Amino acid sequence: MIKRNLPFVPPLSCPPTLAEWQEQRERIKQTLLSLLGDLPPKSTPEVEQLECGQREGVRFERFRFHNGDPLGGEGAIVTGYLLFPQQLDRPAPAIQYLHWHGGEYDVGKEQLWRRGARGTSIAQELVSRGYMVLAIDAYGFGERAGTGPDGPEERGGQEEASWAKLNLWYGRTLWGMMLRDEQLALDYLLTRPEVDGQRVAAMGMSMGSTRAWWHMAVDERVRCGIGIACLTRYQNLIQTGALATHGIYFFVPNFLRHFDTEAVVALCAPRPLLLLNGELDRSTPVPGVEAINAAVEAIYALYEQPANYRSLVYPNIGHEWTPAMWEELFQWLEMHL
Repeated sequence: MIKRNLPFVPPLSCPPTLAEWQEQRERIKQTLLSLLGDLPPKSTPEVEQLECGQREGVRFERFRFHNGDPLGGEGAIVTGYLLFPQQLDRPAPAIQYLHWHGGEYDVGKEQLWRRGARGTSIAQELVSRGYMVLAIDAYGFGERAGTGPDGPEERGGQEEASWAKLNLWYGRTLWGMMLRDEQLALDYLLTRPEVDGQRVAAMGMSMGSTRAWWHMAVDERVRCGIGIACLTRYQNLIQTGALATHGIYFFVPNFLRHFDTEAVVALCAPRPLLLLNGELDRSTPVPGVEAINAAVEAIYALYEQPANYRSLVYPNIGHEWTPAMWEELFQWLEMHL
């Protein structure tokens, strides 16, 4: 591997007092928002219900809304699912489920119906425990595939790259627009009378994991977070030659001129955050995970809430979602949501 003389970005420094951290936190958050670019203003979306039905014993609504982006064309139409528990006699806790990438552009929110290591679908696992679940398609995924800047013939990685290019030309990032869609979806979720707005979690694996803790970092309405895989410190990715393990959506210009990933994760404090990663996951170098943990644990300690941050690395596990991880996350949801 070629050695590169790259500028070193120091780890997040934990100040001695909570008051000092809160001032530092606001500066970090404002810098983060500015790095995401000049995003269009948001307003609560007008949602159109497309379908109501039952699937695998789960009651669902399929919906769509326009995200208000004048540059988006057909791609500005966001498609999603809302799932309901069988017994719903009072407002329920809710989970915003953020789908993975995996190059599966045709899947998107349909990942909810994938059967996992436990033999049941993600939808069944969550709804059976009494959670409302909302999931939307990201740009270029699921029902939004083929809606990119270059027309319906362009799909997959090329469409994703075109979305990134278009946004950069206008001073925005694809990542910022993806997070904006999640905030709009949360706006809608909180209008539903079936949802307890004080108990909303963000959860996902891989790209969904990264979206979950970024979403939680920039939106205080997310009260709890769970991320499976992809707790990634960017400098460690560079050092290990693993940039190719993440798609173009993932990269925010000028980010490393200010801080590394631990600054984003620290914005989630003191809200409960669970992060589960595999030791052999090349997209998640373990030294980077350890650096993030050291910095973020210090911030949670300032709030006197150290138990609200839990980060585990599973030995001999790669980029996977294992039964043991399922058990860990259910315990976390039961405790905090």
